[in-house]
Amino acid sequence: MRSRWLLSPLLFLLAVSPAFASFSGKPETPPPSSSQGANPEASDQKTPRQQAESWYNDAYDDVSKAKEALAAEKPDAKKANKLFKRAIDRADRALEFDKTYFEALNLQGFSWRKLGDYPKSLKAYAACLDLKPDYAPAREYYGEALLESGDRDGAEGQLTWLKKLNADDLAKQLETAIAAVPAKTDAKAAGASSSTSNQR
Repeated sequence: MRSRWLLSPLLFLLAVSPAFASFSGKPETPPPSSSQGANPEASDQKTPRQQAESWYNDAYDDVSKAKEALAAEKPDAKKANKLFKRAIDRADRALEFDKTYFEALNLQGFSWRKLGDYPKSLKAYAACLDLKPDYAPAREYYGEALLESGDRDGAEGQLTWLKKLNADDLAKQLETAIAAVPAKTDAKAAGASSSTSNQR
């Protein structure tokens, strides 16, 4: 009898805890799924934002795997490039469902930068920051892309933004990258210097 009395409050807490969890302020994100589009019935039940989040999660996983491939003892650039390209495609799918998904644009900017396509990278970062000007991670990555493409003044402009946003850690990262590139370099030297020292 006593054990049943102790179990009742526990069962009550388990029953109501999902309701409390939804008030955490974080949007619910569906778990990543590599079988996108395999079950149209399941995708029909999701809102456009949920579908966008699902595609974004898959793209984010691809970027994480690409970074691991580059950071491995024997870096696999071919595998990383393939994953960055797939991440870009998946982020495109996320943007089809939600054109305001600024994080997807930031992820595309990062992936294009890692593939060495600075015009597309800069365009993606600019689009991200048009939607969310105070998105500090994009400001830092945009600064890196500008620096790598030879635009030191542009990178310093992003550093100024980061300081205004009180994004101290990101400002320090960009400041370090700027300091590592001599003040007067051409775009090729800036890109080579940054890409060898920067695996973020």
